[in-house]
Amino acid sequence: MKISPSTSLNNILPILSTHSSCVSYTILVGSGSFTFSDIATDKSKAIGLEKETVFLSGNGPLVQVLSEALARDKIKNQEQGKKQNKKDALREVKKFIQNIHHFRDMYIHNNDVPFEKVVVFDESQRAWDQQRLQTKMKEKGHVVEMSEPDLLISVLDRHQDWCVIVCLVGGGQEINLGEAGISTWIESIDTKYPGWKVYLSDEIKNKEYSWGYSFDKVLNSQRSTIDPDLHLSVSLRSFRSENLSNYINAVIDGNKDLALKLKETLEKYPLKVTRDINAAKNWLRSSARGTERFGMVAESNAIRLKAEGIFVKYEIDPPHWFLDGPEDIRSSYFLEDVASEYAVQGLELDWVCMCWDSTMRKTEDGWDLFKFSGSSYKRRQQEHHQKYLLNAHRVLLTRARQGLVIFIPKGDKNDPTRKPEFYDCTYNYLIKCGFELI
Repeated sequence: MKISPSTSLNNILPILSTHSSCVSYTILVGSGSFTFSDIATDKSKAIGLEKETVFLSGNGPLVQVLSEALARDKIKNQEQGKKQNKKDALREVKKFIQNIHHFRDMYIHNNDVPFEKVVVFDESQRAWDQQRLQTKMKEKGHVVEMSEPDLLISVLDRHQDWCVIVCLVGGGQEINLGEAGISTWIESIDTKYPGWKVYLSDEIKNKEYSWGYSFDKVLNSQRSTIDPDLHLSVSLRSFRSENLSNYINAVIDGNKDLALKLKETLEKYPLKVTRDINAAKNWLRSSARGTERFGMVAESNAIRLKAEGIFVKYEIDPPHWFLDGPEDIRSSYFLEDVASEYAVQGLELDWVCMCWDSTMRKTEDGWDLFKFSGSSYKRRQQEHHQKYLLNAHRVLLTRARQGLVIFIPKGDKNDPTRKPEFYDCTYNYLIKCGFELI
């Protein structure tokens, strides 16, 4: 099949640049001839993309919140005299925003050509590898011998004229078992789909995206176009500080000197730390203005925060937590329900209290990383389990657009699971990195 897509990205980049975090865009261009301007020509009232475009994500809470927000907006702004109920509004929105698992299952055992020609895959580094997909499909009675990227590309490849997959790649965002990273997409293109062209930034080879995988083959391939504009180098999450992500990365990397240097650029972005949870809550309430949203987050295995009245095992209802007002006890405003990294990844609040338990403890040599299981801590030995915990904290510490406070318990010398020394070094380290006391 002849492939001659235009190299002009001027029309697609404004759409993609609305994505709020530091990402690298990988555009996998399929069969046929078209220009990128075609993608942006016919705008949908739902999400501002072309009508044959679908936004996919494996992030369930993100899909729920986006769908609910757009459905509420459609009902609120519907034309006078036209009444649309919530169920119909959600059904219309779901034509454009879908969970990858639903889209995948729809095509897994048929040869139908999908209606969608442009797929925007959010957090594509979190797509499942072959082992993870095989396991999940086996639970449903299906036999699948490919990774999620393999499957998605094969479905779009059914088009005889053209198709596009836009991969939004977040650095340091893999937080769960079986998340393959962007390398699996590239491997699939390299080995199975020679008729596809690839547009990407050479920033994809950086460690935060590659994790040791070599992208030399695709970067040097004649079918690849390298465009620096496909890398969003500055975070758009916080309008108060574009360097927040870099600062948090330095803190997690244990680079105190770099963190302090970057802290100087964060003058308008308050970074606080406290040992008193009530002081943290009061700071959130006093900092927020008008409808600015605030809430508490914590790592999903932070079991011993239970002693502080923080229950990470109680799952929030994402649409209510993120969208409802301060009068609703299910909303983040009540500061009763804490959201984990799985609930908040890809979403933000204005003001955040991050509750830091002792699963991740600072030492002179780096971080000691643990998992709380049963009634005690177990050291995380495997590299990918260590990476997931570091990334979980990276996600949680970058959820706030306007300001962040970290709560670190004082511990209890009479509780072997909450010894003060489990927390003190982390608290002191954050102060050395520039966090200020409330």
